[in-house]
Amino acid sequence: MYLTGLPDLLIEPIIRDALKEDLGLAGDVTASAVIPPKARFKAEFRARGAGVSAGIDCARLAMSLMDPQIRFETLLPDGSAVKKGDVIARIEGNARAILAAERVALNLLCHLSGVASLTAKYVAAIEGFKSRIVCTRKTMPMLRGLQKHAVRCGGGYSHRYGLDDAILIKDNHIAICGGVAPAMERAKASAGHTMKIELEVDSIDQLKQALPYAPDVLLLDNFSLDMYVEAVKLASGKAILEASGGVNMDTVRAIAETGVDVISVGALTHSVPNFDIGLDAV
Repeated sequence: MYLTGLPDLLIEPIIRDALKEDLGLAGDVTASAVIPPKARFKAEFRARGAGVSAGIDCARLAMSLMDPQIRFETLLPDGSAVKKGDVIARIEGNARAILAAERVALNLLCHLSGVASLTAKYVAAIEGFKSRIVCTRKTMPMLRGLQKHAVRCGGGYSHRYGLDDAILIKDNHIAICGGVAPAMERAKASAGHTMKIELEVDSIDQLKQALPYAPDVLLLDNFSLDMYVEAVKLASGKAILEASGGVNMDTVRAIAETGVDVISVGALTHSVPNFDIGLDAV
């Protein structure tokens, strides 16, 4: 995914399915009943609060799939800081087509802008420290790429995209393998030279067990602040240290102060508030 926009080739299937879900078999019966077939409509996507834009390509594509002749002008592209009243985009075209695509366009634009806006708040909260804010795999099914793009728009970064791009050994893997040592030994034997290995530890003792096996990343699961400080003393420079669990706006700055490299925040995608954007007639 690209910070400056989302490739239509990747997002078009998602938008098509969303439109099919909303239109059903009969289409927009309200618009068909009350709006003449050739009626024109001009409107603006207008922010009703302050935040960061994301998902404008989803809105544009929803409109163009309903009618390729619709004119869509982006004023504040993905990653832009917006304030209440700002016009994010202008649109003009067939009224029936615009209204049929309105809800799909707004659902995605508002949700993704919510992700970007919340990410920006977390990034601002740890300004001055080296830690990066990253999202996780706790994403909505089939929207992972869109949500992770929105995190980038807010100044955050991505954890792995899926199960296939990095090895992440968690507590259940360790339990099944019979401990940190056999789990790491098997991972090392399996991984190619470009494959990163991350190991989740829930105690300083587990961290000490892991260090001789040189994992690329240590995921510090639900550590206290004192434990984070101890982990940094023991492992800084030997592995990337990721803080995970118990991260919220009240705790994130104190976690960053301990010196960890990465702070993962599932809430960026799994429970983000919507960012209010309206489609207003002009």
